[in-house]
Amino acid sequence: KEIHLFDTYVAGTTHLKDESVLDEIEVGQKLTLKREINKFDEKAIMLITEGGKKVGYVPEKDNVIFSRLMDAGKLLSAEVTDIKERNHEFKQISIGIYLIDF
Repeated sequence: KEIHLFDTYVAGTTHLKDESVLDEIEVGQKLTLKREINKFDEKAIMLITEGGKKVGYVPEKDNVIFSRLMDAGKLLSAEVTDIKERNHEFKQISIGIYLIDF
């Protein structure tokens, strides 16, 4: 069962090496959360498509509790809840974060 924990957005979409992945994102799509070793943010959590493409990150301001849960072995997932285009330059992707409870 999935327990809805929090709503936020995907950060770092303008820094992707391959921004074409953003054109493939759809509302309702599941994203995988994966911890990343990152010199800028020790609690960094990447968001990845089922095909293994990096979409961005859980925002640094929101990742403290989620990184602790993941470091303790808890499984989290995300679902795209909304996509808004901003100034034709980037897409704001809203997500819900869920705890997978067995």
